[in-house]
Amino acid sequence: MKKLFFICSLTLGFSVFSQDFHRCYTHEAMEHQETITPGYINQVNEVFNRAKEIGTQARSDVYTIPVVVHIVYNTPEENLPDSVIFNQIASLNADFRRLNEDAVNVRDTFNTIVGDTFIEFELAAVDPDGNPTNGITRTSTAVESFLADFETLADGVKYTSEGGIDPWDQSRYMNIWVCDMSFFGEVFLLGYATPPDGLEHWPEGAIDGLVDGVVMQYQAFGSNNPNPLIAGGSPIEVLGRTTTHEVGHYLGLRHIWGDGDCSEQDGIDDTPNMVTQSSQDCDIVKNTCVDDIADLGDLPDMVENYMDYSAESCQNSFTLGQANMMRAIIENERIDLVEDNPVLGIRNESQEAFELSLYPNPTSGIVTVSFQGMDSGTDVIVLSETGQIVQAHNLKGQLSTITLENLVSGLYFIQVQNELGLRVEKLVVY
Repeated sequence: MKKLFFICSLTLGFSVFSQDFHRCYTHEAMEHQETITPGYINQVNEVFNRAKEIGTQARSDVYTIPVVVHIVYNTPEENLPDSVIFNQIASLNADFRRLNEDAVNVRDTFNTIVGDTFIEFELAAVDPDGNPTNGITRTSTAVESFLADFETLADGVKYTSEGGIDPWDQSRYMNIWVCDMSFFGEVFLLGYATPPDGLEHWPEGAIDGLVDGVVMQYQAFGSNNPNPLIAGGSPIEVLGRTTTHEVGHYLGLRHIWGDGDCSEQDGIDDTPNMVTQSSQDCDIVKNTCVDDIADLGDLPDMVENYMDYSAESCQNSFTLGQANMMRAIIENERIDLVEDNPVLGIRNESQEAFELSLYPNPTSGIVTVSFQGMDSGTDVIVLSETGQIVQAHNLKGQLSTITLENLVSGLYFIQVQNELGLRVEKLVVY
């Protein structure tokens, strides 16, 4: 039997069950596991203290995680266009690099404890067989919903034999499955993720038997999703933050309220304690627990945190402690994602003669190119996925903006050459 694990989801009650609804099955999962393994909840409390030893060093090197998105669809609506996938990757990068426009909305109270995680995400350029790819797979399925029961959840989407698709090498790719997890035609789960096995601050056995990766309800993916998300009879705003939250779990983070009351915590020193999760609100008055954070004292509930269950419109931050935790996970349990990983393709194979960055990436058509070199001029060539030159520019200065006019959505390569050498970066246009 697969053991229950921590799910970040939206679970709604229907008349067939009861009139109650739940944002998450975390508490129920813990109680269930306690019946299987007596002492389990005490173990959860103990491992939080050990978690504080993880990820305390300040870091600035950028880690780029290769992603494959598996679209598994039964109806045309579920077969999301590439533009939604590109948008979601852009949202992840903005949230994790603290480049999201609403980052300025964080309250002054939290300004000193939030920051850039220096973690980025990129659709893979090379598949497991070494072939070029845009990092997206599409699988038509006869399965109407992958929510089979409340123990295996929607894990069938991760198996070709069960109507889904087998994962690409999880040590080299972050796999994201996007599918339908409705129940009796109603949205039941927004998403769930598996943290790495063996993390000290996740209870032993909490994710046994589950295929590593992230699973998302198709209406909750991307901020430009054409399918409205209706849950509990009400529309829910989708800004791509549920995926940000799930990827936080994938990189080892727990819910900010510690899945308990004020006596519980998430193992991160700089996240304020909360008595419970927010319920799709942005209540900035609440201070449900008394805590004592170094140099800051007692802080209010942090509805701005991506690991809360506040509305996506008020989520805008990871704390520095959460950033350090995720980076520690990448540097240890998920090191193969970033160390000598060839699946990002040409970028990792190129000579790093000078620094080159593109932003935003993915982009809707305008991109800023930042590079090292002399101001006398730098040649920039835009190549299609097949290597065809589609644009050429000669830029003056080390920071320039180019407009990618009339380019269809897809994967492109930006080649920059000057007196320092040649660099190539991938760029996604949506």
